[in-house]
Amino acid sequence: MGNVLDELREVRRSRYAVAAVFAVHGAVTGSFATRVPWIQDHAGVSAGQLGIALAFPALGASVAMPLAGSVSHRFGARNALRGLIALWTMSLVLPSLAPNLLALCLALFTYGATAGMADVAMNALGVEVENRLGRSIMSGLHGMWSVGALVGSAAGTLAAHLGSDARLHHVLAAAVLTLSGVLSCQWVLDLQPAEDEEPPPRFALPPRSALVIGAIGFCAVFAEGASLDWSAVYLREQLETSAGLAAACTTGFTLTMAVARIAGDRVVDRFGAVRTVRTGGVLAVLGGLLIVVAEQPAVAMTGFALTGLGIAVVVPLCFAAAGRSGSNPSLAIAGVATITYTSGLIAPSAIGMLAQATSLMVSFCLVTLLSGGLMAFAGVLRAGDRARISRPDAVVSGPRT
Repeated sequence: MGNVLDELREVRRSRYAVAAVFAVHGAVTGSFATRVPWIQDHAGVSAGQLGIALAFPALGASVAMPLAGSVSHRFGARNALRGLIALWTMSLVLPSLAPNLLALCLALFTYGATAGMADVAMNALGVEVENRLGRSIMSGLHGMWSVGALVGSAAGTLAAHLGSDARLHHVLAAAVLTLSGVLSCQWVLDLQPAEDEEPPPRFALPPRSALVIGAIGFCAVFAEGASLDWSAVYLREQLETSAGLAAACTTGFTLTMAVARIAGDRVVDRFGAVRTVRTGGVLAVLGGLLIVVAEQPAVAMTGFALTGLGIAVVVPLCFAAAGRSGSNPSLAIAGVATITYTSGLIAPSAIGMLAQATSLMVSFCLVTLLSGGLMAFAGVLRAGDRARISRPDAVVSGPRT
């Protein structure tokens, strides 16, 4: 009995430690995003050149994410996450130091590569903790990422308002976040490979299961990227609202996603991943229809809120299902992460190109159509549901704390 209680305490500590790492990861993203205008001016790049540079984080992440499994195998999960999260937080400084387009592209490639590897490592640990607890926690972990992003962006907004140099801001932020991330890793599970376990390949195509699971993640992230980047523009151009109300729509969408993710684990535990995602698909489609037909700002804002509510838990559940889909969780998670990163990269530009050729309303018809994919493909998450419920060595966690 004592051993079981000790293991339970260890797993619970690890859960909160991984949640803190997720928040740190999100805070780096929020800190960077708010200072992009300063970085653009400092590097002396045009809007078009900035668009090219901003493709490099996704490129770096896609190239580096498959390496995360090898790093974890060599150094152990705890040490690997400690090193990767430190590299990610410290890479925050690089873009603000870039004096020209080439340097900015290289900095953002490194920024994305470290982000992607840390992302895979922390999601793999999150899935392991979820398996040992025998209940859903991935949605809450991603909710903590959103909270971290909001805190980082709030601090960045304040720094920009005060006119501070982004180099100083990012050095200070990187120092605080590196310390926070490294200390948090002290309490994550120290998973070590078995003595006879073969090291994973450094580069390998993701398993087929990851591609199927990634398809549903693609639909959700496309809707998320389109809503984040275009919701304010939609209200300004389609409904002729004020800039303040348009910005409030984007903020409301972000808050809806964060709250839904934090609360999502209870829903998943009660109804299962498949039913939760199918219901979310219904809400997202309804939200998309309200956006398309809206003639009043309140209707469109309700539509964006429903979209955020509907897609919020999809990506966490995709990572959880990928981590249970085969013998190499890191490789499967890396495959799903690559697909979702790609979706987030192409969504804003695809919406813009379609809007230029037709209209923003038509663009969000595409978003609504893809949201329907959540209902159509939710069944691919069923294996993950069974794995969590039937796992024989799960720690009995007792009442939710």
